[in-house]
Amino acid sequence: MTFTKLPKAITAEELLSTPLPPVKWIIPGLLPAGLALFAGPSKAGKSWLTLWLCLQVAQGKPVWGREIEPRTVLYLSLEDTFNRLQDRLFRLVGSEDTPEKLILQTECQSIGQGLEEQITSFLYNHSDTGLVVIDTLQKVRSCDQSGSMYASDYKDVSALKSLADKYGICILLIHHLRKESADDVFNRISGTTAISGAVDSSFTLVEDRRGSGKAKLSCIGRDIEYRELSLERNVENVWEMVADSRTQPELLGDRITYLVSELMRDRTKFIGTPTELSEKIDPVGMERISPKKVSRLILQSLDALSKIGIFGMVRRSNGKRLIELRRAESDDAQGVPVVAPVDPVGALCGDLREIAGHGE
Repeated sequence: MTFTKLPKAITAEELLSTPLPPVKWIIPGLLPAGLALFAGPSKAGKSWLTLWLCLQVAQGKPVWGREIEPRTVLYLSLEDTFNRLQDRLFRLVGSEDTPEKLILQTECQSIGQGLEEQITSFLYNHSDTGLVVIDTLQKVRSCDQSGSMYASDYKDVSALKSLADKYGICILLIHHLRKESADDVFNRISGTTAISGAVDSSFTLVEDRRGSGKAKLSCIGRDIEYRELSLERNVENVWEMVADSRTQPELLGDRITYLVSELMRDRTKFIGTPTELSEKIDPVGMERISPKKVSRLILQSLDALSKIGIFGMVRRSNGKRLIELRRAESDDAQGVPVVAPVDPVGALCGDLREIAGHGE
């Protein structure tokens, strides 16, 4: 799929009218492409959770109810031996076949000393790579002491972020939390604020108490809404989700597919502002779908909507932004411009992307 290449400078109006690619998800709604940080206390179960996530992505198996596509995963497990990794894999995989798409290494170069070239070479040989895990960040940090600690942290993390952005992958950095308490768990991330400030997403894993087998995974990022997942570790050392602080919004993501399908049941098209669409599908406000939320939820439900044959576009008319939805079987559905002929949902994906978070 191709999209318009934007100039370095653009007016806000032009930007709002330009189709842009959607967020690329490794784990939908939870782990987007870009640079991510996963921090927790020592021996809190980070490595077990990380290895399990790598296995799920490599096999294309669900992660806490989220369906994902199988992708090659590079796991740089720099604090483990192959013996330890083998034991963990046996316990996590059981009688199942170990996925060939998961590749493990226990050694690599440091940032600025060859790591970027190693990852680039790996991506060249494994073009379907979606996730690269570096466990831990401390093992690959540069030894540059020429500037402040903040500048050094920012330089290291920015180098990895540039790599993730360039190739459209997720690089997940495993890191540590400081022992001292803090009102905001993200303030416990070891190092300067440059680390948490430069990454796209941050995750922290904190046990209820040492060895309890229960923990809270806090998630925050530029492309994800803040949420807290309550996890419990089973006898196979798999962290299972038992609660999600944003369960209702997740249900809305499924609910809007039903609401839009009901709206389009007796019509071939809908043209209206985000406010008008919100009023049509949620007339009495029981679903709490605001104009801002309806745009975002539709964007998050593009795959589900495409499966029921609903496509659309966004355009300007008399100073208003309009959402246009059409059923695929309608005669004038062919008039809905799409970004790529082989992917009709690309139009809705690109056009609705630009109104995410906006109202009328």
